[in-house]
Amino acid sequence: MELWDLYKKDGTPAGIEHIRGEKMPNGLYHIVGGVAVRHVDGTYLLLQRDWNKPGWPGLWELGASGSVLKGESPLQGAVRELYEECGINSGELKLLFMSRGKDAFYYNYLCITDCPKDSIVLQEGETVAYRWVSREELLHFMHSDEAIPTQKERWLPHLERL
Repeated sequence: MELWDLYKKDGTPAGIEHIRGEKMPNGLYHIVGGVAVRHVDGTYLLLQRDWNKPGWPGLWELGASGSVLKGESPLQGAVRELYEECGINSGELKLLFMSRGKDAFYYNYLCITDCPKDSIVLQEGETVAYRWVSREELLHFMHSDEAIPTQKERWLPHLERL
């Protein structure tokens, strides 16, 4: 069972915990941490979601992302998701922007890494493939049907920060 802290529209804690999978209470939000990964050689990491995952199965996403667990900060949740989904261990993330969706606040970070490009470790049940792409390929990808639509909406206005 995965527990989340819930927040009011203004970002302040609501003092309520929520069980993942249950209906979100109206007017409350949870936090999602997302991490775009740029290699020191200028390429970007794309991860393919597991085909059995609810919500966008088989689509690709820019880096790693996931819900922040009860008691975690957005940064702690993003660091954990980055490690779980692709095996990159980095606490040095730069917050690029925050946004609010229908029922979540999104904290979006950048990780610059020099990890060996073939050292990505995929998380069973979460990710099934990865690829490194050039900036030009990333821009094409973000306008393609391969990308998760809601992630495109969040990241497209901020790609110049990558």
